[in-house]
Amino acid sequence: MKLEELIKGRRSIQLYENKEVDIPLLKELLETAIWVPNHKMTQPWRFVFVHGKGKEKIAELNKRLSAKGTTEEEKNRSGEKAYQKMIDVPMYLMVLMEESPDLKLRQEDYAATSCVIQNFSLLAWEQGIGMIWKTGPMTTTEAFRSIIGAQNGEKVVGMLQIGYPAKVTKPRPRIDIQNRIEEIY
Repeated sequence: MKLEELIKGRRSIQLYENKEVDIPLLKELLETAIWVPNHKMTQPWRFVFVHGKGKEKIAELNKRLSAKGTTEEEKNRSGEKAYQKMIDVPMYLMVLMEESPDLKLRQEDYAATSCVIQNFSLLAWEQGIGMIWKTGPMTTTEAFRSIIGAQNGEKVVGMLQIGYPAKVTKPRPRIDIQNRIEEIY
């Protein structure tokens, strides 16, 4: 597949087949994905695969944090739904970044780490593996950080949900880029 086709064809996947993802393959893809522009070559990223018991711990945390409602039954139902949603994902990859105390360098490192995630998602898509890049309130909690082994000074840049797509959505329209291009002479 040509790079243009990969970029335009990639989708964020939320429904997965009940099929394991090969971790050695994902590690191999990461070896290529890290070849991104990175000012000062800080290479601030670190990766944590979460599956098995680790995935259950994250799902339990999501269950506790998502248990909402006015009755105990509503809380249980919303918590169980949140738990199942996390358990149904075959694999998680946490992308962490060491945060520089220098704001400019921290921003550049975040951009470079985001490029790693994009490269990784394209490489995975080429292999028929889908994912969605998520962050959210749970990823900033101390309980979550403890489960994934985030260290002081590390930011959770992404919680990548990874698996073989059960459903691929149609592309959503993009703006006409010609309306956002200017030339200065």
